[in-house]
Amino acid sequence: MSQSISIFWFRRDLRLEDNAGLYHALCNGKPVLPVFIFDTNILDALEEKQDKRVHFIHNALAAMQSRLETMGSTVHVLHGTPIACFKKLTGAYNISAVYTNHDYEPYAVKRDGEIHAFLKEKNIALHTFKDQVIFEKYEVVKDNKEPYTVYTPYSRKWKEKLNDFYLKPYPTEKYFQNFYKQNPFALPSLADIGFVNAPPGTLPAELSEEVARHYDATRDFPAVDGTTRLSVHLRFGTVSIRQLAIKARALNATLLNELIWRDFYQAILWHFPHVVNASFKKEYDHIVWRNNEREFELWCAGQTGYPIVDAGMRQLNETGYMHNRVRMIVASFLTKHLLIDWRWGEAYFAEKLLDYDLAANNGGWQWAAGTGCDAAPYFRIFNPYLQTQKFDPELKYIRQWVPEYEELTYVQPIVDHNMARERCLKVYKMGLGKQ
Repeated sequence: MSQSISIFWFRRDLRLEDNAGLYHALCNGKPVLPVFIFDTNILDALEEKQDKRVHFIHNALAAMQSRLETMGSTVHVLHGTPIACFKKLTGAYNISAVYTNHDYEPYAVKRDGEIHAFLKEKNIALHTFKDQVIFEKYEVVKDNKEPYTVYTPYSRKWKEKLNDFYLKPYPTEKYFQNFYKQNPFALPSLADIGFVNAPPGTLPAELSEEVARHYDATRDFPAVDGTTRLSVHLRFGTVSIRQLAIKARALNATLLNELIWRDFYQAILWHFPHVVNASFKKEYDHIVWRNNEREFELWCAGQTGYPIVDAGMRQLNETGYMHNRVRMIVASFLTKHLLIDWRWGEAYFAEKLLDYDLAANNGGWQWAAGTGCDAAPYFRIFNPYLQTQKFDPELKYIRQWVPEYEELTYVQPIVDHNMARERCLKVYKMGLGKQ
């Protein structure tokens, strides 16, 4: 009989260092074969075949493959549905156990349930671990065991619970000799999986101490290089959340709070999966959206006549990134000024953002629309002109992305701010039964 091995299944954790599930796999005594699946259930839904995220993943796998080759090992990359890929793996190897890290999205929960059932039939154990968050599921809940739905008390309990145990790294490198030895597999090319090159640009995976120390003072100004730009690395697990939290705790409380928001939204998605398709606050599903398709197209294209909104949308379309302060402004504009369903905006961000994360994206959009947990109240409507004065006073960000801003060729505003504000208040009040 062929040698008995374990598999480690990479998903949102594309790194060899400080990886919880990989550590446990390497410690179990069996040679470990690293596996990644380009999941056609996900890829087939991507209309853009130059998707920057797929390229980012491919680059991360190539870097991992280079490291593994130096150890006489390889990452086995498959392309297909997870079930089909595991049927192939169980036919090719004598597998005793599969290790992986938790994923909290509804599709992932369903997928993992199917894989667990399939492996159980084969008498193969599936072991899963917490890795992409500091606290998960029921680790931070109210005293009565109910989940928090407001950030501030959640963050208070999160900080009370935090100690060095939860930030302790997993020393995987001590056990690298336990990777399964075999000739390296060639990575499938992007073309092999139906995609084409879309260089994502280089985004450093290290936290700049300078940026971290001044994060609270600089993070809201889109013309300033004042954010970590690590969101894509957190999304795909090319950095460790534990290592980042250690640095944030030491350097800047505001930066640590942002990491807590990330855990909070993952917890909301886990406890309240209905938020994927519906408002967290169900009464907000009664709002009658205008959903003007032409206005939505102009918003998508960065042609609304509101420079800060247009700058953000153009930055997104060109780079796959948008500054977080501007994300709030454009989301508020779409939902409040244009009265377009937050789900339209969320879906557009899901298509374009390199750092797209279902929990954070959904949480942010529902916050802006007033429909979510701990959301901005419905009557809070960002004034794009005041936001510009406050956060881009020298118009550096606007001039970078909307160079025709001061020319006669720049488009006229598609809606008047004061009229839109009054209309929004009226529609929300009616939907919520407040008049």
